[in-house]
Amino acid sequence: MHIPFTPNHVQLVSACYPPNAALLTAGPEYAPNSQELSRLTYYAANRPEKINKLGSELEKRVRADARKAATGNTRARASLLITLAIIKALATECRRDVALLSPSLLASVNVTLSSLSTDLEIAARAATVFTTWTTYTDGLIIGVDLRVTEDYMSCLRHFSRLGHLEHNDRETRNRTRLIGLAALVGAVNSEALYKPSGQFQPQVSIIMRALLIPLLQVDVSVLNHELTEIKEQPNSPILDEFRSRPTLERRAASIHVHIDGDQGPASADVANTALRATSSLLSHTRGVQASLVLQAALDTVEERGAWTQLEHCQWFAEKAAEWTQYQYRYGIPTRLVECLAAGQDAPEPTQRQSTLAAMITAVFTSPTPLVNLSTSDIIGSLISITIRRITVSPEDSLLPALVECISSLGTHVYYADQIQDLAEDLIRRLVIVEANGILGAGKAIRQHARTQAVRCLLAGLLGLIHAADMHDAGRDAEDDAKTLGTSPTLPSAPERTSHDGQSQGHIRPSRRTKVGPEIWQDTLTLLCDGDYAVRADYAMALVAYIENEIPKFGDRADADGVRRPRPLAEGPTQKSNTLNTLIYGDTTTRFLNALHACAYALATSPRLGLRTSSSSPPSPERTSPTGTNGDDASARSRQGDAPSEATTERRSLNLPSRSRRTSLVLRMLKDAPARMSVSARVAADYSDFGNVLAILTAAHEQLPVRSLLTGIPMLVALHSVTQVGETCGPQTATTVRAIKELVARTWLAVGKVWGCAAVTESAEKVLSALSPSSPLPNPPDWQFGSLQPPQQPVPFPSEGTTNTPIPDIDSRAMLEALASAQNVQDATGLGQPELLRRMGVSWSPDSAYKESIEAKSRLDNLSGDGLSPLIKVAPALMHADNISMQSLARSGRGVGVTDLREALEGRSSMSNPNLAGRVPSISTLDHTSSVFPGGNSSLGGADQFAKLTPQRSRPQQRSKPRPGEVKDVLNKLGIGRQNGGGALKSSFPAVQRTQPRCVHVIYVTASCPVAC
Repeated sequence: MHIPFTPNHVQLVSACYPPNAALLTAGPEYAPNSQELSRLTYYAANRPEKINKLGSELEKRVRADARKAATGNTRARASLLITLAIIKALATECRRDVALLSPSLLASVNVTLSSLSTDLEIAARAATVFTTWTTYTDGLIIGVDLRVTEDYMSCLRHFSRLGHLEHNDRETRNRTRLIGLAALVGAVNSEALYKPSGQFQPQVSIIMRALLIPLLQVDVSVLNHELTEIKEQPNSPILDEFRSRPTLERRAASIHVHIDGDQGPASADVANTALRATSSLLSHTRGVQASLVLQAALDTVEERGAWTQLEHCQWFAEKAAEWTQYQYRYGIPTRLVECLAAGQDAPEPTQRQSTLAAMITAVFTSPTPLVNLSTSDIIGSLISITIRRITVSPEDSLLPALVECISSLGTHVYYADQIQDLAEDLIRRLVIVEANGILGAGKAIRQHARTQAVRCLLAGLLGLIHAADMHDAGRDAEDDAKTLGTSPTLPSAPERTSHDGQSQGHIRPSRRTKVGPEIWQDTLTLLCDGDYAVRADYAMALVAYIENEIPKFGDRADADGVRRPRPLAEGPTQKSNTLNTLIYGDTTTRFLNALHACAYALATSPRLGLRTSSSSPPSPERTSPTGTNGDDASARSRQGDAPSEATTERRSLNLPSRSRRTSLVLRMLKDAPARMSVSARVAADYSDFGNVLAILTAAHEQLPVRSLLTGIPMLVALHSVTQVGETCGPQTATTVRAIKELVARTWLAVGKVWGCAAVTESAEKVLSALSPSSPLPNPPDWQFGSLQPPQQPVPFPSEGTTNTPIPDIDSRAMLEALASAQNVQDATGLGQPELLRRMGVSWSPDSAYKESIEAKSRLDNLSGDGLSPLIKVAPALMHADNISMQSLARSGRGVGVTDLREALEGRSSMSNPNLAGRVPSISTLDHTSSVFPGGNSSLGGADQFAKLTPQRSRPQQRSKPRPGEVKDVLNKLGIGRQNGGGALKSSFPAVQRTQPRCVHVIYVTASCPVAC
């Protein structure tokens, strides 16, 4: 019925409804009159200024009908369904101007859900309207219009509540959840979620609650099955490219209630919808948004108390990293570590912390790569958390999980030096803890906390290296079947070569940079730690490092364990360089010198551990009477004091007290006697000798040539310690017997490695006199990547089992047999007399340690005061660490940095007159020679090589550079395109020579470190 003076837009709206008498029979579609609806949408599309009035009229009808329908009025319920259909049609046809309809549309949906959320048919119709709006909106109105923002957030809360609604009837519950999740899928794919950056976090907090709860209520096997179906039947192309499509090409989804009588949806269907929405949400996030999504998920887990669902949490963390965009995946583990660090001061470990640690490990060990991840920051945070938990309680139950987190960082290697850098961070903290302990721990637990901290860092260090190797080796199919000796959270470990000659495990070399011995050398003093648990763990770590990690260039044994000379096909130059390195020493040789010094001290010293003063108490394990050991130690020659800080500073640990640490190590080594007294006792336990045997055997098997030249003198000196006569006490006799067995078994390993029958037979003859009831204990198997219980020492056997004397080893005969072996001579390139001289040299532990730190003093002299300032700051200018301060010395006038500077300044002077006539450059070659600091008259004059003449660039006006001059200089420097003829040479004038001599020239380049 037409009412006079009724506005046109109201008449158009009213005409879309059936007569009042026909409202109840309009079901089940409850659709408006199609012809009148077309007139209404045509009117709105052509008169956008009327859309606001139309929306207000429809909102008024929705409020009235929703209020009546909530009381049971069926006629109002039907009218409400028709009104919602009209709003959906208007939003679809007026998609260009949907912002004008947004206030009324969102208010209508909010009112409907507030009044009739339990009516599934009305909820589905409201969800369809909401999805239509999310499809076509640009999202800019959210956060700007307060009323619209409040209605929008209220709609999200209603649909989120429907998405995780609990109901006794499973079919009703699943239907309700599907309606809510379907509406949230529209929000996830809408610009309203991403455009207003300030509203992203509150929206995600609401949405993730509905998406995550259905996933936590089904088994992980069901989730994996649904993921497989999603991969086989992905979303439609329209949904996949939803946000990238123009508005006019988008299609809004219609949401319907499941038809009564049909089989209702299962929980797997609900999980499938939640998985699709979650993966879509994470795939659209950028930068910090991924971290906010994860934080919202963690908050939901906290609200639900779901930290006990460890498998679900690990699965979600792994999939969250996989679904996030490639360049933003780093945000997932970073946020997990931040959440773990937030509760590190808790007095007792919580289930939340344990689950977070397991989630971190799951992310790092998953096959998903995590580019842009700051591994150094991550490991620094994990180390700090570990130390903090030890400070709270040394027996904290969270420590094994934290060790696994640290180890898992080695699963993916993103750059060649990653593992070396991470290992260096761990070793730096190890040295600090060894020297200073745990500063925040109480006095009662300080020693225990220090021990536990060292053990945790050692386990993490070894697990980190092992995980990196297993990631490369794990690509082999057969490696997947090997599970022995590996933490269940890390990749499976293949078999490895042990001290008793078992099978070799590392089949394929890693493509990463190995942890260098100059870095690991700082930890060798842990072999002489005062706590047996630390010594035992470090011995196993050291064996693993020698077998699997330490560089073995030119120092290899064959498959049968015998060291044979390499064929001449390697080339005479390469073989000569290799022999020079093996004989005259490198970082590995210095490492072995320090290793043998510490091994000797462990086997003979009455006190263990670094002591800050001579009055420090002895090792807590074994007490030594004053003056009963080391009678001849003071008679042994010890020349020189502790090296200065300038000569011992190592780049791997730039600690301020470097010289003090060196003096403490030397003080500990000086306690080791040259010969034991008749009543001497050692601080080591019987199991320590078994650990030393495993270390020395691994060194001789893996580094035969270097160990031959550095270890044989130590064996001779160690055997000399046992020359105490037959009147020694029972405790000393037990110690002497253990040392003799250690020396004999080491000689046996040396004889087998070099295939020297005479050495092997002599060693077996000595060992045959041993009682089989009390051999040296074998080290236990090591499980990589996990924190094992502390090992207990094995005491020395009783006197009744060691009555049989062990015959002495003829060291001289051993040396002669070894020096006369053809394999030894071919491998070292030395004759028998030279071999006898090198292997029979007088040896002491402090001199060997000094050699390990003083061998590079000639290179460290480059950092002295004689250098030019440009040389000193060169590493910082090149943004690169300079470990050795050396590079290739090339003589002759070539192209260098000066040429590049002149070319660039010449070009700039032509375009900028202010640069003309500037102060000329000064050459950096104005320092005293570190090779000939005092001159050498035999080389033609005392001052000829004392100081090189500084050169000034020509101050006159530069000529105009020829075309391509800068390009040519760059090519010759190796910066530009290489054409094969531009060798890198020094830019400084060559020193004139009157006779052949060796001249070392200092120069700076942009592509390599400064060197001598």
